[in-house]
Amino acid sequence: MAKQIQTAITPTRAQDYTEWYQQVVKASEMAERSPVRGCMVIKPWGYAVWENIVRTLDEMFKQVGVKNAYFPLFIPLSFLEKEAQHVEGFAKECAVVTHHRLEKRADGSLAPAGLLQEPLIVRPTSETIIGDSFSKWVSSYRDLPVLINQWANVVRWEMRTRLFLRTSEFLWQEGHTAHATRQEAEQRTRMMLDVYTRLAEEYLAVPVIRGKKSPAERFPGAVDTLSIEALMQDRKSLQAGTSHFLGQNFARASEIKFQSADETEEYAWTTSWGVSTRLIGGLIMTHGDDDGVILPPKVASAHVVLMPIIRKPDDKPGVMAFVDGLASALREKHYGSQRILVEIDAREIGGARGWEWIKKGIPLRVEIGLRDIADDSVSVARRDRAPNQKESIKKNRFISDITRMLDEIQQNLFERALSFRTEHTHQIDEPGAFHDFFSPANQEKPEIHGGFALSCWCGSALCESKIKEELTVTIRCIPLEDDGKRGKCICCGKPESLRVFFAKAY
Repeated sequence: MAKQIQTAITPTRAQDYTEWYQQVVKASEMAERSPVRGCMVIKPWGYAVWENIVRTLDEMFKQVGVKNAYFPLFIPLSFLEKEAQHVEGFAKECAVVTHHRLEKRADGSLAPAGLLQEPLIVRPTSETIIGDSFSKWVSSYRDLPVLINQWANVVRWEMRTRLFLRTSEFLWQEGHTAHATRQEAEQRTRMMLDVYTRLAEEYLAVPVIRGKKSPAERFPGAVDTLSIEALMQDRKSLQAGTSHFLGQNFARASEIKFQSADETEEYAWTTSWGVSTRLIGGLIMTHGDDDGVILPPKVASAHVVLMPIIRKPDDKPGVMAFVDGLASALREKHYGSQRILVEIDAREIGGARGWEWIKKGIPLRVEIGLRDIADDSVSVARRDRAPNQKESIKKNRFISDITRMLDEIQQNLFERALSFRTEHTHQIDEPGAFHDFFSPANQEKPEIHGGFALSCWCGSALCESKIKEELTVTIRCIPLEDDGKRGKCICCGKPESLRVFFAKAY
């Protein structure tokens, strides 16, 4: 009988993927559930990852001319009603404020009082209220383009929630732009998708597929929605970022008009685009293993933890002097645009200390004892390798090589994720094979799914709906990098159909 490997997380991914994810988030101290149903508390270790994403994206936005602003949390109901598709798409997710104060009852309990003249929506997204501002800012073609982003929280009243992936309140950025021509707006839509692709692949080490959404999957009120799609380890797709070409729909609803160079009055062409804290959930599910999170160094909460080994009180001064000196030297070095982030964990809790950092996913763990100091060395373990795989490295060499090691971990995580996606992406042209690929009866575990099926679709909403109803599978995107090959629709058999990515999704 094979010996069962001991893991830090129970259950493992193979045993119960959904519960594994919940336990990883808990064990890594990234987030926890709040007293408010469907909401979360993002703890410092998780919030530091978000801060790194924010810093990276904010710099990218500014490089392409986008400036930050802030708009109200509350949106008048009448604003949403101006754009019919928009209000219909978000109606079931809206949180509504109807009263403006509380009053104490005779029994001491509190009750709402002061009915508002008009209900306020807690923003699910801000196209309408930002459109109202744009209508005041824009009067001439010389006022365009307007390129705005805001870092904010939004509320979407989700029925089924999961930390980071789908919560009633979450953090995000939402970009909104207005342009004089359709071409400029479409170029901006694509440009921002390129920014998100770079963030996902170069910083989160998550390979993505870029494509256009089908009409059924489009953002409510948009002319076109572009997205990046990533494959998680349970072989479900995660929509990791979206960029919307809104045409003139929202400009007409908000009266964003300008006088053109030809002195005619025209409606602006607008876009919106966003990513959220669900990226952290995607990072966990892409790279995590049965021992916890694995953080890509470029967005990691910290890069290295130094763990002094002190067996006797008399050893402490000498060991800590060595550790402090090493920490100072490392903190002088840069990794990307920031300094190396160093943690020192001098707690005397034995082997449990190392496992805590493994579960938290820190890229490098360094142990330092008297023997190491005598040899002017450190004992280094990488999170992308087996927990017991350690290497003794001379201190000065470790200092000089740390950025190279972090780069190797970053690249290794991306290549592993890309290999996984390649392994679980299949071109499927036979309806029977397509059904078998996604049928729960053919999966090794109920929560483990087929992966990406690259199959043909005729463009019919009826075929798309039938596949979704029968298999709970959706068209994730129509790839932007179209190879031009056509085939028979996987549902109805119509020839000359587009090849698209199908998957089950979060």
